[in-house]
Order: sequence, then structure tokens, then C-alpha cells
Amino acid sequence: MDYKASEHIQDLQYFGEFGGVNPSISDSSTYTFLSAKTMFDTFEGNTEGCYLYSRHSSPSNLYLGEAMAQLEGTESANVYASGMGAITAVILQLCDSGDHIVCSRTIYGGTYAFLKNFVKKFNIDVSFVDITDLDTVEKSITSKTKMIYCEAISNPLLEVADIPSLSKIAKKNDMPLIVDNTFSPLTINAAQLGADIVVHSLTKFINGSSDCVAGAVCGTADFCLSLKDVNNGAGMLLGSTLDSLRAASILKNMRTLHIRIKKHSENAHYLAKQFEKDGLKVVYPGLESHSGHDLMKSQMNHEYGFGGMLTLDVGSVERANALMELMQKEKLGYLAVSLGFYKTLFSASGTSTSSEIPEEEQKELGLSQGLIRFSIGLDNDIHKTYITMRSCMEKLDILSPETSLT
Repeated sequence: MDYKASEHIQDLQYFGEFGGVNPSISDSSTYTFLSAKTMFDTFEGNTEGCYLYSRHSSPSNLYLGEAMAQLEGTESANVYASGMGAITAVILQLCDSGDHIVCSRTIYGGTYAFLKNFVKKFNIDVSFVDITDLDTVEKSITSKTKMIYCEAISNPLLEVADIPSLSKIAKKNDMPLIVDNTFSPLTINAAQLGADIVVHSLTKFINGSSDCVAGAVCGTADFCLSLKDVNNGAGMLLGSTLDSLRAASILKNMRTLHIRIKKHSENAHYLAKQFEKDGLKVVYPGLESHSGHDLMKSQMNHEYGFGGMLTLDVGSVERANALMELMQKEKLGYLAVSLGFYKTLFSASGTSTSSEIPEEEQKELGLSQGLIRFSIGLDNDIHKTYITMRSCMEKLDILSPETSLT
């Protein structure tokens, strides 16, 4: 990939109202009009540069939306009050009663719960498939299928989706490919690889400071406008618009995204290689042992590495919990969900972020109760981190002290 997302983001330059280097924050819920006709035209969607009501849009949200569009290289982007606000808006905008969705079987637990349990209220059917099996994906499509949905790097198993091939299948069947790119901003440019719509949880790597919840939808100008339509736009009518103050905060943090992603990836890759040498069951797309390693290499922006996420399977939920508690005590990070923070975050996915998936289905997916998902932080001395993590594992007999340090 040669799309220079970080350069396009850096080229965005806004002046504040009084010449500030940061754009002024639009701290208003509603906007005035000098002409009643302009208000009418704005309701009808026939005006540019006019603001009506902050649930519809605001200058601060549009600034962040423009940055997100540059990140993925799409015509436009909308921002939302959460990642789930973005995801649900897209699905409900595109699907009607009686429609069908082909979805990856390994996805974020909240997305799974929405598609498994909630949309059936609207008579929308979902087939959960192995997204890495392209034949199965194609065979699952019916005359009622309205989309293919997947994650670029799946949560929590870190499977790599073949976005160009999935895009070909989607286009062949005249439907959009929707890709959640939360785990791999900058590392993978999903829209450049063929995704029609890209969703993000801005809560994670893009914001990077674990102090807000937000989401985004990147796509064509027509689709993003349809989400904001006052009569039938899911984004508008479901009320999941992002607050302007948070939009301004996230935009500032996006300016350092390229630096942070490089360090997250560097640290995660180092730990993954060390743990694999130690004989641990580690999954990381940057390891040659990963089933999607070559595919990842063909799709990624190599400048940003293989991402900041890895998993370790320590065999049982009891051992996983003991290790996470000890690592937190040793100040290696936090026993917490989410990702993209400056400190390492770890959780047992089966009992946390994927707990919405029934345990029998988790077993079918290969999601062990002893699986720990790590979002590796921005540690300056990652070797020191490794030594301390290893010491925790030795204390719990997960690693033997006789294993040679390299």
C-alpha cells in the first residue's frame, strides 16, 4: 500500500476564530439563521456550510470527519458518539425487514450481540461465517443479502481478512463490503483495498488516551449524507452524534497517530517474537507462524508495522486471571478492556469483550478461556517490560525459569 494517510491528515490545516492553531470548538446545540428560507433549505439538505442543530452536524464534527476521510481516503466521513453508534447506523441504514447479512464469525462482542440478538426484531437474518474461507463467504450469499461485514483484523483472534478478494465478491453480487478497521488504523487502509464503507471505534488507537467514547463511518459523500438525512437517516434519527468538545479533543490526538502506531507495533512485535521463542502460544500477525502473515504483508502499510494487538493462551481462565492480576500489581499495565492506550491493557476475551458470544460458540471459534488479549502500550524500554512480564509468568509456573533468555 502506498496511500499516505498520515501526510493527508497533516495537510489539513484549520485556523481558530481568532487565529488559533487549533480550530475553534463549536459549543452550541443549535444555530441561528438570518433568513427563514435558509433554515428551510437546510432542513431540505440543499445548503452547504450552514448548520442547523448539533445532532445533525457541527463544525467540530465536520473537522474530525474530514480527518477520518483522509485517514481512509474516502470522499467523506461522519463521526458518532460511539463505535457501536457508527456500526448500528450503517447496518440499519442499509438493511430493511427481510434482508440478510453475511458477517465474520469472529467480531467484537457488541457487534455480534447486535447482529445475533437485536436485528432479528426487524426480521433481518445474519449468517456468521469464517471470513477467511472465501468459498464459504460466496456460498452464503442469497438474493436477500445486503452486505458483507467483517473486521480487517478480527477481535479477538486476530484473523486477517482478505479485503481485495472480499471486495470482488461483494461487487460481483452488487452489494457493499463493510470493514471495521478499529484494530489497524494506518496499518491497513481498508477503503484503498476495496472496502465500500469503513467503520472505526475512535475510542481506541485513534484517540489513544482512553478518555472518551466515539466512532466514525467513512464512505462516499452520498452515503454519509444519507446517514444524516432528517427524514430517514439512521445516524440522524437514532441520535448517536458525537459531542463537539470530544470531536475537537480527538482531532488533536489524531495528529500523533502515526507516531503512536509505529511504537505500538514495534513493541508488540518484539514481545510476540520473544514469547514465541519462550514456547508460549502467541498469536500476532507479524509472526511467520500466523496463518494470515503473508496476506497481512500484502495489504499493510509496512511503515506502521503489524499493529499493537497480540494474544497469549495460558491454558485456563484461572491462570489468565492470576497472570493479569500480577501484571497489574507489577505496574505493567491495566486489567481493563479496550485498546490503544499508552499503557498496556489486557483482558481475558472469553469473559469480557467477547462474553456476548456463548461459550460453546467460543470453543467452535477456537477462543480459549485462557486467551488473554493484549493491547501493547508505548513503553520506552520494551525489553525491560518483557523481563518483568516473564518474571510474572515464572512465578505462576506459566514459564519455566530454565527457559533461556534471548
